[in-house]
Amino acid sequence: MFGLIEFIFPIFFVVIFVIVIGTFIVNAVKGISTWNKNNNSPRLTVYAKVVTKRNHTSVHRHNHSGNTHRTTSSTYYATFEVESGDRMELQMDGMEFGMLAEGDEGKLTFQGTRYLGFVRE
Repeated sequence: MFGLIEFIFPIFFVVIFVIVIGTFIVNAVKGISTWNKNNNSPRLTVYAKVVTKRNHTSVHRHNHSGNTHRTTSSTYYATFEVESGDRMELQMDGMEFGMLAEGDEGKLTFQGTRYLGFVRE
């Protein structure tokens, strides 16, 4: 019985290690690909309307020397509708998010999936 466990454990360990490293590599490649695609996309300014806004808050718990504390981080998104009726959701910083209101209309500037600004009219 112990021979089987001694045989399976190293294989199990390697499989988990490969899955973790593989996930890290896939996410890194996706991030670099999106960054590169955005950099190679034209900067566009179009007339758009703010359709909706949302934010995603993540809570992280940390344990240091027996003391537990938590931190939070928020990611902000706004959905814009352009004149053709197409919609796009773009991520932005909290300051820009706070300046937008649903129903605002104006000029949206973006590059690929990268939000660059919105000027209300």
